[in-house]
Amino acid sequence: METVRGIAWAAAAAAVVVSCAIAGRAVAAEAAADLKPPFAWTLSPPLVSPKDRADGPCVSVKDPTVVFAEGRWHVFMTVRRAAPPVHMEYVSFDRWDSAGKAPRHVFTWHDRYFCAPQVFYFRPHKKWYLVYQWGNPDRKLMQPAYATTEKIADPASWSPGHLFFPEVDPKDVSRWIDFWVICDEKRAYLFFTSLDGRMWRMWTPLEKFPEGFDHCELALKADIFEAAHTYRLAGQEKYLTVIEAQGKAGRRYYKAYTADRLDGAWQPLADTEDRPFAGAANVRQPDPPWADNISHGELLRAGCDETMTVDPGGLKFLIQGVNNNAKGDKGYGMIPWRLGLLTAAPAK
Repeated sequence: METVRGIAWAAAAAAVVVSCAIAGRAVAAEAAADLKPPFAWTLSPPLVSPKDRADGPCVSVKDPTVVFAEGRWHVFMTVRRAAPPVHMEYVSFDRWDSAGKAPRHVFTWHDRYFCAPQVFYFRPHKKWYLVYQWGNPDRKLMQPAYATTEKIADPASWSPGHLFFPEVDPKDVSRWIDFWVICDEKRAYLFFTSLDGRMWRMWTPLEKFPEGFDHCELALKADIFEAAHTYRLAGQEKYLTVIEAQGKAGRRYYKAYTADRLDGAWQPLADTEDRPFAGAANVRQPDPPWADNISHGELLRAGCDETMTVDPGGLKFLIQGVNNNAKGDKGYGMIPWRLGLLTAAPAK
């Protein structure tokens, strides 16, 4: 019986890998494109917007994470209401033009604040992981947490949330937000920012994940703010970090940095508001224009596993956006963010 079960699990894991690979079918390791500035993008109309609900009107949808698996896109995001709590939401669809009409599922794992998800398939465990930040009432700091499932398309199948640091906060951490996991052949890394121009990293041996994170160290210091997401570039011995910054009049945009190793030094690739990775300066808007703030987003990956691999020759970027005049003087929680898709275009 155990042998049969083991064969079944192996077959299921192989099916997940194959289904994830469909999204990256155009990627060829021997023909990877170089990633060079200047960047240019075209923006879709809003694809996912807040929904009115019986338990309170929604103000925004934000902080998306996305994978393609089993022939469908799976998007997890933060949903903001006019009053607490702050929860996460799931939607799945086969085409982007049907995203706004697809059924939604709101997760209610915790009574209080939990948001900013990241989803990936961790091959050593043959499980999906959903990493997020949790305002645990028993802890002083926001906490990195995770849930797992073997069935990404079944929102009821996720495990209860677990803390990465269940007992005490790690030393040398006084503030952290927007947690991000990426793995190489030997280690799992946990990246985060501290809202003060610094990005940090910790690591654990791959076989110990999700336990054992330690070795907290400064990874990058620059004019950066939050939502740092790190990827492996397909066909290259190089990594890309995209990270949100605040520009003129508080307008959000994305910078980009590269490194040869996840524990290496990050070098600027596109790090000014005039020549950003993605921002008002290089995004062509649809009619009507709706997002001159390009904020907390995730690149569409060439797969769905823990290596967080993207195809540098065909970048697409699922972002939260809003026009600055719609932000006005609203508090952050009341800004009407919506989700849209950026597609890389030839730079002029």
